[in-house]
Parts: sequence; structure tokens; C-alpha cells
Amino acid sequence: MPLPHPHPAAGHEIVAHLTPEHWDRANRLLIRKALAEFSHERILTPERAPDGRHTVHSDDGTVAYRFAARRLALDHWQVDASSITRERDGAPLTLDALDFFVDLRGTLGLDDSVLPVYLEEISSTLAGTAYKLAAPPRTAAELARGDFQTIEAGMTEGHPCFVANNGRIGFDGLEYHAYTPEAAAPVRLVWLAARRDLATFKSSADLDYDTLIAQELAQETLHAFAGRMADLGLDLDDYYLFPAHPWQWVNKLTITFAAEIARRHLVFLGHSDDEYQAQQSIRTFFNTSAPGKHYVKTAISVLNMGFLRGLSAAYMDRTPAINDWVAETVTGDAFLTANGFGVLRERASIGYHHTQYEAIAEKGSPYLKMLAALWRESPVPSLRPGERLATMASLLHVDRYGDPFVGALIEESGLTADDWLRRYLTAYLTPLLHCLYTYDLVFMPHGENVIMVLADGVPQRVFIKDIAEEIGVMNPDTPLPPVMEALRLDISDDLWTLTLFTDVFDCFFRFLSAILSEAGLLDEDDFWAAVAECITDYQKAMPHLAERFERLDLFVERFALSCLNRLQLRNNQQMVNIQDPAQAAEALQLIGTLENPLARFA
Repeated sequence: MPLPHPHPAAGHEIVAHLTPEHWDRANRLLIRKALAEFSHERILTPERAPDGRHTVHSDDGTVAYRFAARRLALDHWQVDASSITRERDGAPLTLDALDFFVDLRGTLGLDDSVLPVYLEEISSTLAGTAYKLAAPPRTAAELARGDFQTIEAGMTEGHPCFVANNGRIGFDGLEYHAYTPEAAAPVRLVWLAARRDLATFKSSADLDYDTLIAQELAQETLHAFAGRMADLGLDLDDYYLFPAHPWQWVNKLTITFAAEIARRHLVFLGHSDDEYQAQQSIRTFFNTSAPGKHYVKTAISVLNMGFLRGLSAAYMDRTPAINDWVAETVTGDAFLTANGFGVLRERASIGYHHTQYEAIAEKGSPYLKMLAALWRESPVPSLRPGERLATMASLLHVDRYGDPFVGALIEESGLTADDWLRRYLTAYLTPLLHCLYTYDLVFMPHGENVIMVLADGVPQRVFIKDIAEEIGVMNPDTPLPPVMEALRLDISDDLWTLTLFTDVFDCFFRFLSAILSEAGLLDEDDFWAAVAECITDYQKAMPHLAERFERLDLFVERFALSCLNRLQLRNNQQMVNIQDPAQAAEALQLIGTLENPLARFA
């Protein structure tokens, strides 16, 4: 059989963004972030000169990185990217991010097995930044006026803490343009038929398989799929319909699951009628043809930010039940209902069980996460007139002219920055406090996991997502259904509050405060005063929880510094086992403490 001709686009077009200008800028921005976040995590200890500039030396002492920076609350390093220089014996050197990690490999603890893969992740992150720099410029104000998916694709930074945050190892040049969120290319999902005795379908109590499929696929499509099966002498009723990522089908399933395909345990049926857009999490797709339909989250064996982004077939078994419990807890609470807080339920899931891999692979193995999917609610049907959606990650977006997205929302609102911030905190922070203090329930509420509902630029309420894999119930005495027991964390009180201190204060508010301060919109003291007032307002409204407020005190003098980059630098293949919350808690890299900016408001 002759080899296929090379794809006509697989030439200059796929690397057009890789220009010297874009590459130099991408390297400077990434080194700026590395200096800032590694200094924050106490991996680097910059020396301060009398002129206020800071210096970091290479492992052998021959290379010096010099830069200007402001230090803000929570030991946040606001590094001036334009000030960074690299030199040897006073002679200037090119700023090169790969050289940076080689220069400092010992200091950063990058061993011989991790370093090459980490450099590949850095290269991919740089290429992604160059792609975004090559895109037509869009101001923060223009983006703030965009629709939900325009904003989703417009994010340029990725996770604010992780330096290597766009690794995506596994995508080739064409696939980058096809499947990354910043490319915003329309995607048609692959549909497979999977033998029912080898697959498990689970759904919420108010949904079943036939109803879901009727909602997701047109009748003529279902007839075509049934006809395809009949042509093979198979009955579609003996199979589940199964969505998969096109990359996973081509790169993994056709090879690694070849026996399943040859024996008709899996059958390729075609592509979706609806078009989807990849979200910031890469493996989740929003239905752009019918925005009211479910998101679809798929398994994809691509290494990105410390994990292969598969989905566990076994974990899918309990996902809808966990989501039902959380949703019932939230909707049954009058305070949360009045606040407008909501969860985007993962309403159905499906996992394929490969007999041989399940017999021999260890729990958590990537081979057990190659073929699974879930359907998550869309927030679109819940919108009221005049409301629109934006990922909370957008609040940390700064355009290439230095203007912040959050500033554009504040201007649109007509409110002062302080008043806008307090409205946002009521929508976002207050329900998180209530879930912790009333239900011992914690989420992972970082920017990508929260969807804001905006009206006139002001957050009205929020939805939280990624429920099943990223929540914990932190009380050994809280009654839970059996399916929830794996999410119970029996940990010390200081680790209870650390979920807020780390995920909210250190990994989000630290950056939001710096952005508002840098833009001259709000002084950082006023920022933390507003956070403190939000918490005390909640406490005053809930006097019956006074003992818990004292026990789980958010106004302590200091709290532990939990270091995310240290996890990735140690093991960038699997930072922690997220399927085992207790083990994940034990794996935390806690290095020293941070001064709590709320302590003075105690």
C-alpha cells in the first residue's frame, strides 16, 4: 500500500508563527514567569543589589540573570519583563528559556529523566505563546465584548502558577492548529460503537442512555449509525454509542486498541454532525452548533502540565452519582440558591474496559485511561436576558498592550474598582466559604474551573465545574453515600483551610491583586481589605458557625506555602494521583510559610 502524500499544509504554514521576533518575546515572557514563580516557591533566592535590581546565578556561577521586580503580598514577585538580562562575565547573552533551565538544572532539581521532557514542554509552551503573539491583536476591551467562546479562545497565559503550562506533548504541528483552544478550530468528534458487555454507562438519576443519545444525535444520524452496523452484520442495540477525541482515535485507539477494532468490540461510525470548540482544559469540548447541549469531555493521551490527560474508565462509574450528591447539596441550600451559586453537573459518563490492560495495569496507569468520556451540563440554558458568560481565567488576562481584561469589565460596569471587586467576591468567594464551613466541602476553584455569569460587566453568579475529580469532603463524620467515600479526606485543620489559602488566595487572588495594582485600578491593601470584609460579612451572617470560624481560621498570621512547580519539576509525568485524594494531599510540596494578608484584619 503506498504511503499517503504529505498534507499540503504540513509546510511553512504550520510554523508561520515561529519568527525571531515572536520567539524572542515568548522567551522573555516565559523567563519572567520562571523567575517570578520559582522565587515565590523559594526554589530561587535572588540577590538584591543596592540599585534594587535582583540577580540569579547559574549552577556554576558563570551566568547571571538580572532583573527588576516589586514584591507584593503573599511574596508575589512582579517581575518587569523588559528589565531581564542574561550575561557572562559582564558580556550580554541571548535570553533563551531552554538555556535558562539548563543553566539552573541543579538548583531546580531537574534530574536526567525529567529534564529532557521538561524542555520539550517548555518548547511547546514557547511555541504556543508565539502562536498567540502572531494572532491579530485584540484589546482587552474588544475581548470583554466578545462572546463566551471568543473569550475562552482569547486566553494567552494558561495556568498562572505553572511555568510549563502548555506542554501538549503528543500533538504534531497540524494537530496543534486543529485541537488547541487558542486555535479555536471547529472540531467534529469521533463516534464509536462499543460492546455493552465491555463498556459501562452511568447517568444522573434524572437521565438515561436513550434520552441522552436522543438529545445529542439527530434521528437521521442514529439511523445512519444503525445502518453502518447492519452492513457489518452487527446490531447497534448490542453497543453503546461512544464519543472520542479525533486525536485519540487516530493516534491511540487505532493502534493500542487494534484488537478491539479487529474483533468488532469497537466500531468506527463517523463524525459528529455538531461542531465543537476545545476549551482551556484541552480535552473538553463546547458544542458551538448547539450551545445548549452538553459539553463533551474526552480521554486524550497527551502529556500536559504534569499529567497524561486520559480519563479513567473505572472512575467514570461513580462520576454522575458524585455530581448528583453535590448538586443536591447546593440546590437544597437556601443560602447558596439565593447567592446563585451553581454546579455544572457531569450528568453521564461512559468508560471502555480493555480486558487485558485491566488485568495487568496498576491503578492509575495511563493504559486504563485511554477510552472514556463524560457529558457535562452547559451553562447557556440558565442565562437570563442581558447575561453573558466568561471563564474566570479571563480575569487574569492582560492584552499585549498591557491592559487587563478585568479593567475592561470594571469600565463597562461603571462601578469603582472596589465596588466591582466586592460584587465579584460575593459571587465567587462567599459560596466557597459556605460550602467549607457548612458542608466540609471543598472544590478546586481555579480560574479555568469557574464560569462567571456577567451583566453589564459585573459578575452576578458563578458556576463551578470538574466536580468528580476535583472535590473533597474534609470531615470523617460527615454522612456520605458509599460512592462518595473515596473523596473523604481525614486531614488536619490547617490543611482544611489550605484549600482556600492555596487554590483561591495564592493561585488566583495573588495574581488578580497584582494586575489591579499594576494597572493603577486598586491598591493591594484595598484588595485584601475587600477580601477580609467579604469573609467577615459571611461570618456575621452565620453566627451559629462561630466555633468553626475559630477552628478553621482564615485570619491566621501565616499559612503553609504549597508549591505547584516543585511537583512538576519532580515528576512531570504524574505530579500526584488525583484519583486518590488522600495520597494527593500527602504529596503536597509544603515549603515554609507565607504571611497572610488578612491577618491584620483579624
